[in-house]
Amino acid sequence: MTRNVGAVDRAARVVIGLALLAYALKLGMPETGWNWVGWFGLIPLVTALAGVCPLYSVVGLSTCPRR
Repeated sequence: MTRNVGAVDRAARVVIGLALLAYALKLGMPETGWNWVGWFGLIPLVTALAGVCPLYSVVGLSTCPRR
């Protein structure tokens, strides 16, 4: 697959993904009953590491600079 996630987008996805995972694992955050939502943080982490976002592909969007 062609990469469609640029450097700034990847960095933001890593930060957001790690923050959500910290919420899921209750690292410095209280138990709320909604902590399971934090597991959705795996999605931005995986897309950042792969450099490909399936949703961007469907919509035809890319944050990668043109070569």
